[in-house]
Amino acid sequence: MVKKRFEDSTCSVARALDEVGDWWSLRIVLLAMYGTRRFVDFQQELGIARNILCTRLTRLVESDVLQKVNVGEHGCRYEYRLTDKGRDLFTMLVALRQWGDRWTPSPGQEPLDMRNRLTGSPIAPVRVCDQDGQALDIRDVMVSNKVMGSDDVLSGSDEIMSRDQITSGD
Repeated sequence: MVKKRFEDSTCSVARALDEVGDWWSLRIVLLAMYGTRRFVDFQQELGIARNILCTRLTRLVESDVLQKVNVGEHGCRYEYRLTDKGRDLFTMLVALRQWGDRWTPSPGQEPLDMRNRLTGSPIAPVRVCDQDGQALDIRDVMVSNKVMGSDDVLSGSDEIMSRDQITSGD
């Protein structure tokens, strides 16, 4: 089966998944966030075949999620380091970890205890908030369907509603 690519999609989630959506790529980014930098260390941590790791690292470098840096003083030795684009995945990966801890916990193992390095305070659950800081869930959100060129809105109940229906409460 041939994997479909979404680089031309108007959906930003689909385009993001094109760059980092397979499980190896996200695990590589996660390990890079934990400080892993060398090919051999990624391979050892993941137990992944060299050809698959090479392909994923190349793709993450081409997507500007990682940068490949020559750190060899005597010959070539490379490290893979997160770019700003890669570091921006932190919030999403913390949210995914928290979701996994809640819905797919590891049997017999406690979740990682993530804390603020400076204060020692636990990391709070990741939340979606409005600009005033009010926590929201899917039922509280509506999404404008501007891509389709209409005045329709996707409500939190997964129904398309016109702006008039939202305003009038129908």
